[in-house]
Parts: sequence; C-alpha cells; structure tokens
Amino acid sequence: MMATTHVFVALVAVAPFAVVAPEFALPLSIGAVLGGLAPDFDVLFDHRRTLHFPVAGFPSALVAGAIALEIRSPTAVGLAAFVLGAWLHAGSDAIGAGPELDPWNNSSDRAVYDHVRGRWIRPRRWIRYDGAPEDAGLAVSLGVASLFVFDGWMTPVVLVGVAISLCYALFRRRIAEWA
Repeated sequence: MMATTHVFVALVAVAPFAVVAPEFALPLSIGAVLGGLAPDFDVLFDHRRTLHFPVAGFPSALVAGAIALEIRSPTAVGLAAFVLGAWLHAGSDAIGAGPELDPWNNSSDRAVYDHVRGRWIRPRRWIRYDGAPEDAGLAVSLGVASLFVFDGWMTPVVLVGVAISLCYALFRRRIAEWA
C-alpha cells in the first residue's frame, strides 16, 4: 500500500478516540500520521524488515494504549497513536504485494518480515501493488472519512495526501519504468 494509505488507515483507526476525547485530537492525529509513515523509513536499510513489526507490534500497541488510558496525557496519547499506526502499517503490508519495484509481476514471496517467528510473511495481494487502483480508492475513501473527525491543520494535510495518492497511482507503473 502507498504511504498515504497507511497514514489514512492510522487516522481512521484513532478517529473514534478523537470523537470520545476531542481534547486529544491533535496528539492522536500527529501520532497517527507519524506512525503511519515511520515503518517505511527502513527503505534505506532492509525494507519491510528493519522497522516493520507486524506481529510484535500488536502487544506494543496494546501496552502503549493501556499506558495512554492510565496517564491520559497528550504525550502518552500521541505515542499510543504512533505505535498503533506503525503496527497497522506493518500488518497491512501483508495484504499487498512484495516490496519490489514492479510488484505487479508477482515475483516476490516476501511481503513483510515477522520478527517473532523469524520468517517472511507471504504477500496476500488483496491490494495488488502500492499505487494500484484499489489502493488509490482505499486512500481516497479513508482520507475523506478522516475529514469528518479531524479538521484544522489536518484538512490540508489530508487533501494533499489524497492528491499525492491519486498522482502516484496515475504514474505508478511509469515510475518503475523510469527507475
């Protein structure tokens, strides 16, 4: 999935908490955006292995959420949103294709690394590749949905993210050719 899709998934996941506790909407949205993006910084290392934790991230998200519920500070809430967004990103990479430049060729049997079991999780290809039409549709749907909860500075962030998603999807296959 596209990085923007991961961000929108994280925003929608924390949206119910922002509705219940609107005073935490800002740290929730910042944490979700950063957490949705963070795992892909491992593109500089061993992509989808170094910073992706699809299995180990779940207990971390539960612990961070429990701490946020107990402490109820903006920092704790933002950190919990970050960890949740990062875990959702890593886990949802398994429903797409592999990390290769041309994933529509289905040449990889590696979607994301499971550090707990010490092996790669195979790609499910429900979203055929990052930037596929279904990925763009999901990004736009979730981005628009997040606008019902988050406003202010998040509105232009989401709208720019939607525009980036659509442009990337439009040129995705050409990008692989150009590279």
